[in-house]
Amino acid sequence: MAVTSSDPVAPVPTRIGPRAQAVGQDWMDGQAPASPMRRYRVVRFFLRLVVRTFSRVRVDGADLLPAGPSILCFTHENWADPFYVFAAVPVCPRLYFFGPEQDEMRHGFRNRLMRWGGVVIPFRPGKRGLKAATARAETRLDEGAIVAIAGEGRIHAGEGTVLPLRDGPAYLSLRAGVPIVPVAINGTTWLGFRRVVRVRVGLPLEVSNLPGRPAADQVRRLTAQLQSSLEMLVADFPDQLRPGPTGRWLTELFNEWPEGSRPGIDSQPEEDRRIQSASHPQDSIQS
Repeated sequence: MAVTSSDPVAPVPTRIGPRAQAVGQDWMDGQAPASPMRRYRVVRFFLRLVVRTFSRVRVDGADLLPAGPSILCFTHENWADPFYVFAAVPVCPRLYFFGPEQDEMRHGFRNRLMRWGGVVIPFRPGKRGLKAATARAETRLDEGAIVAIAGEGRIHAGEGTVLPLRDGPAYLSLRAGVPIVPVAINGTTWLGFRRVVRVRVGLPLEVSNLPGRPAADQVRRLTAQLQSSLEMLVADFPDQLRPGPTGRWLTELFNEWPEGSRPGIDSQPEEDRRIQSASHPQDSIQS
């Protein structure tokens, strides 16, 4: 389930006419049809099994997750991050991901699996269809579900890094009147067999259920709070050494870097030496 450079953001919807709304809704119904709970459970079980077999998953703060509907804003280092979100949340409420950015969810194994399990709220490239996607997200929240969003809007390299958040998660939280929960995923900058991946849940940020469209200053304040929370959650996780060739291949298998390739890859050997000299050998988890 890759949520990459086109990752979930819920920008402020623009005004569109009824006909365009209907077209967007028809597309959404075709690309993300309703899926029974039994399919969702199958997909969830499969993804949790995969990540807990491949990685040593550590979940901190799971008890902080709200019992009802909420927005999860997670940090994003790798195409596999949504798998680890599944490993951290309970089976109920049901979890949906805002994204991916795809024209056709019926092509490709990953897209078909996500569509079959009913775990995505896609939108078309160029951010077409965001109005329909935002409306679908609000409907899911009204039904009591969780909507997970990669708030940075892209992947990044570096365990202690959080890129500037887009305002979509805060906007959707304020509009729907549901809490927004910071979730930091660490250990996926490089994927390696049986390495530790930590999913740390922060304190939910409660919002008021105000009628109408949220004010820009409200969105900015909530986004700033969320940014600060995520930065504190990732601050103590050390950078990891590069894995072997198989781990490096798996790491980049579905990554989509806006720069065209992983930033700083030319300086990685020097970075590995710095990490080795700064940590005890047993502190580094290698594949």
